[in-house]
Amino acid sequence: MSQASYELKAEAREQVGKGSARAVRRNGKVPAVIYGDKQPPLAIALTYKDIYYKIHGGGFLTTIATIDVDGKKIQVLPKDFQLDPVKDFPVHVDFLRIGKDTEVNVDVPVHFINEDKSPGIKRGGVLNIVRHEVEFHCPANAIPEFITVDLTGTDIGDSIHISAVKLPAGVKPVISDRDFTVATIAGSAAMKPEAEEETVEAAEPEAAPAAEEK
Repeated sequence: MSQASYELKAEAREQVGKGSARAVRRNGKVPAVIYGDKQPPLAIALTYKDIYYKIHGGGFLTTIATIDVDGKKIQVLPKDFQLDPVKDFPVHVDFLRIGKDTEVNVDVPVHFINEDKSPGIKRGGVLNIVRHEVEFHCPANAIPEFITVDLTGTDIGDSIHISAVKLPAGVKPVISDRDFTVATIAGSAAMKPEAEEETVEAAEPEAAPAAEEK
């Protein structure tokens, strides 16, 4: 399930360009643009406080919003935003208009469950996460909040590929030409030195006489 939608109030901007954007920011607002769905781009200004908390609250780029632009309500998906490199406050946001058939590419977080049911992890193995997020192509109105990887039965040396992950209907990985790895169960660093010492000790008695003969 995707996260709950929310609504933001905005006002249309007549002027566009750097000078206009600076004026908007001086008034305590954030300039933004709504584009897509075969309609002309719409320049808007958002309340700084509203957009700041949405961006820093998590899930911003995977949650559909409704923007009330002077009384007209538009469904959108945030596609990109710029933050001030020093102060970390939003300076611009891009929104994609959502139509009934809009499909999007989004990065979705990966959650792992049942570590306590993994024989490999119980024996001291370590979950090595290869992808903390996976990019998916999916309907804009059905973006998953996260995907879940079940670690039940996994052992040291196992790799979990995307084909083993149950995905919601209509959600497909953007990488489609290979069954990529999401995570592996690796031997822990604490286990490795012991194994290496045993190998070295076993090899040394045989190796020493051979060296003397030469």
